[in-house]
Amino acid sequence: MTRHVRRIDSLPAFDAEFTDVAGRPSLRGSVIESLDLRERSEELLSAAVSGAVFLGCLLTDEVDERLRGAGALVFPRIPHVPFDPYRGELYTADELYGTDGYAASLDGMVYAWSRTHTPHSTVSASLAVALHDHSVSAALDEELAGNARGSVVGVMGGHGVHRGDHQYRAAAGLGRDLTRRGCTVLTGGGPGAMEAANLGAYLAGEDDDALDTAIAVLAEAPDFSADIDGWVRTAREVRRRWPGGTRSIGIPTWFYGHEPPGQFATAIAKYFANPIREATLLARCDGGIVFLPGAAGTVSEIFADACENYYADERDVAPMVLVGHQQWTRDVPAWQLLRSLGAGRTLGERIHLVDSALDAPAALGLT
Repeated sequence: MTRHVRRIDSLPAFDAEFTDVAGRPSLRGSVIESLDLRERSEELLSAAVSGAVFLGCLLTDEVDERLRGAGALVFPRIPHVPFDPYRGELYTADELYGTDGYAASLDGMVYAWSRTHTPHSTVSASLAVALHDHSVSAALDEELAGNARGSVVGVMGGHGVHRGDHQYRAAAGLGRDLTRRGCTVLTGGGPGAMEAANLGAYLAGEDDDALDTAIAVLAEAPDFSADIDGWVRTAREVRRRWPGGTRSIGIPTWFYGHEPPGQFATAIAKYFANPIREATLLARCDGGIVFLPGAAGTVSEIFADACENYYADERDVAPMVLVGHQQWTRDVPAWQLLRSLGAGRTLGERIHLVDSALDAPAALGLT
């Protein structure tokens, strides 16, 4: 049986969770993240704390010594990093981008740091990155905790698709359609088809005309590589016009930090380690994955997903839908290899090749 772990990432939550079921002061089994607890010293000196974990909290010297002596694990703050290794929630577009230019944004500063601090450059850098990615995974689990099995559908595709192109519009329409059918759209969180799918999900609660208008605004800066600040600004304008969009999730990475994250995912799980990010992305899509046209990144995701489905229990094999006969049978002939791998297995029954993104929901078994 899995033991429930209390995660406490705010002072109100700390105050609410400070006692056990018998009303005694206790933090046993709790993980307390990035809190200034110097004003809670009296409580901490009296509580049962054996097995509690304190991540990057501010403590008085007296409390720090008492916690360690009473069986708690106390992880200090890690200096000289531009991010919180112990963060308790996923990112938002506003947090990553701020209001100034991209170079001054949190996303830009963390990417710049990552370019000079590889995971193994120093012990503190390696520890900070590992703790951050673990915290993001825990926050993602919390974000998806209420989802019904089979409700998370992935949309993968090329990062090089320009805003306004027919492929961009198709991806946006797919994201909107899946969301309106009750699915949570999950993407790789980057530009191109990924941004488009999150955009469609974001505007799923609006009239159909809103998506066309939004794409027209975004098309003023079709490619981030030409003008990243303009690319960011037009997306911010869309979010300003239609605030409070419908939920979807993006999972980008600073490993490919030259590709900025999309702004239309309402929750962003951004990782440093791309292998962890890829495994996390695929594992969460229990309702299946739609693979739009793409290049090496999309191909790697196809076969990583196929490998998981090949060895999975047949109850856990999720649908795989490849969109575009020309793309996947001639330009990049992944379909033939998938069919060979799936022959005689449950995998073979759950792979589909369709002409357009409009056909993908039916192939996923959605009605």
